[in-house]
Amino acid sequence: MRVDKYLWCVRYYKTRNIATEACKKGHITVNGQAAKPSREVFPTDKITLRKDQINYILTVLDVPDNRVGAKLVDIYRKDETPAEAFEHLELLRLSKEHYRAKGTGRPTKKDRRDIDDYTDDNIDFEDDAV
Repeated sequence: MRVDKYLWCVRYYKTRNIATEACKKGHITVNGQAAKPSREVFPTDKITLRKDQINYILTVLDVPDNRVGAKLVDIYRKDETPAEAFEHLELLRLSKEHYRAKGTGRPTKKDRRDIDDYTDDNIDFEDDAV
């Protein structure tokens, strides 16, 4: 089975076209070699793919005939992705929450005044300490 079709069948990509594009961009390797979309995969092959800033490592256990349900995916692949990769993704998500919420736009006049008051307070505090 083609590697793009396999990744679509085991639900790593929503469409075959997206899986094909990932192969063309070099995000997928089979047994350590960059894979074209038409590369055949066989049981015991190791597939490495980069998706959502995570390097997934898969071992092909069997080749499905067609796309399988989410509950049956584990029959056809073994996921050997280290847990640290998912922890790193969680840290990235938490760090993004620290900044302004998406869609809130530029600071308002009130926000600007609050920022200025905050920075002025810190400057005065440093002057008093000297």
